[in-house]
Amino acid sequence: MSNVFKVRLGGFALAILVVASMIGWAAHASWRQFDQLNRRLNEMPIESFNTADQFRANLQELDYVLLRYSVLRDGADRERFIRGWKKLDEWIDVQRPALTTDKEKTIFDRINAAYDDYYAAATNLLESAANDSPGGTTVAAFQQIEPESSRLLGLGYQLVTAHHDSLARFLGDSQRSLRFLRRLIVGALVVLLMLLVSLAVGVYREMVMPLRLKLVESRAIIERQEKLASLGVLAAGVAHEIRNPLTAVKARLFTQQKTLEPRSPAYEDSRVIGKEIDRLERIVRNVLQFARPPEPNLVMLPADVPLREAAELMGPQLEKSGIRLRLEALTTEGLQGDLQQLKQVLINLIQNAADSIGRDGTIILRARRGNERLNGSARPVIILEVEDTGKGISADVQKRLFDPFFSTKDGGTGLGLALAARIVQKHGGALRFRTRLNYGTTFGVLLPVSASA
Repeated sequence: MSNVFKVRLGGFALAILVVASMIGWAAHASWRQFDQLNRRLNEMPIESFNTADQFRANLQELDYVLLRYSVLRDGADRERFIRGWKKLDEWIDVQRPALTTDKEKTIFDRINAAYDDYYAAATNLLESAANDSPGGTTVAAFQQIEPESSRLLGLGYQLVTAHHDSLARFLGDSQRSLRFLRRLIVGALVVLLMLLVSLAVGVYREMVMPLRLKLVESRAIIERQEKLASLGVLAAGVAHEIRNPLTAVKARLFTQQKTLEPRSPAYEDSRVIGKEIDRLERIVRNVLQFARPPEPNLVMLPADVPLREAAELMGPQLEKSGIRLRLEALTTEGLQGDLQQLKQVLINLIQNAADSIGRDGTIILRARRGNERLNGSARPVIILEVEDTGKGISADVQKRLFDPFFSTKDGGTGLGLALAARIVQKHGGALRFRTRLNYGTTFGVLLPVSASA
C-alpha cells in the first residue's frame, strides 16, 4: 500500500466521520424539533387559547354580577363582584409570564391597564347604585361601565388572534427547519454514499486489482518457467548429444583439409563445411547458455557504462549500413549488474534494431531513472533503452517475441531475445518494449536502483 493511498484512505475516513456526524446531528436536531412541535401543539391550544377564553368568561361573569347588583341592590352581589375582581386581577398577574410571544405580552399589558380602568368605572357604578334606590336608572348606570367592558372583550379577541398568529409562525418556522434538516440529511447521505463508493473503488484499485494482476502475472510466470524449464532440459540434452559428434566431425574435417590443395573445389567445399560447423557450435553454445544461464557477478556500475561500451563495439559495424548510433540522456546513477552480461543483452538489442532498420536509420541509446511496476510492486528503476527507427513489430510477432527458437530472420536461432530476457530476469529486472508499425521500436531493460545509489 503506497503512502499516497494511505493519506487518501485517511482523508476518506475523516470525511466519512464528518458526514456521519452531520447526519447524527441533523437526526438529533430533527427529533428535538419534532418533540418541540408536538409539545407546542399540545400546550398552545390548552393554555394560550384557554387563557383568552377564561378571561372573557370571567369578565362576562363580572358584568353579570355588576348588572344584578345595579338592579337588585343586593349586598351579596357587591361582595361577590369584589371577590371576583380580585380573583381575576390575581389571575392576570399569574398568566402573563406563561405567554410566549412579545405581541401576546403587549396585549396582556394593555388588558391589565384596561382592567384597572374597568375596576375604576365599576367602583363608581357601585357607589352610585348604593346611593340610589332599587329599580332606579339601571341601564343608564350600567352604560357607564359598558365601554370599558367592551374594550376588555376586544382585547381578549386580539389575544386569541395573537395566539393564532404565534402558532402559525411557529408551525412555519418548524416546517422550514424540518425541510432544511431533511435536505441536509438527504444530501449528507448522498455524499456519504459517494464517499463509500469512492473508497471502495480506491481500495479495489490500490489493493484488490494489484493483487489480481500479481496473481495473473505469477501464474503466467510460473507457466512460462515450467515451459522454459522443460524446454531447457530438452535443449540441454539435445545440445550435449550434438556437441560430441560435432567435435568429431570438425576434427576429421581439419585432418582432411591438410590433404587438399588450396583453392581447389574440394578445399573450398571443406571451408563451407567448416563455417557451417562453426555456426552449429554457436547454436549449441547458445542453447546450453539458455538452458543453464550463469549467475551474474553483480557489482556496482554507473548506468551509462554498459551502453557506452556496447556503442563502441557496435558503432563501426553499423556505420557500414548507414545506421547512426547515438547516445543521449545518459544518467550516471548506480545499479548492481554484471557488465559482460548486460553488454551481451544490449548488443543483441542493438543488432535486432539494426536488422529492423536495414539501411539508413538511427538507433538511440538512453539511460534514465523512472518508476515502474517491477516484481509486482511500483518502485524506482534504472531503464536502459534501445530505440530504433525501423519498421516496428506486428501484433502476431509480439505474442511470440520472447519464445525460444522463434525467429523472423532467415538463419536466426530465436534464442537472442529469450536469452536476453533471462539474463535481465537474473538481475532482478524485466525486459519490456513498445512498438509502432512503420515508426520503430523501443526496448527497455528495467533494473532495480541500487540501495546505495
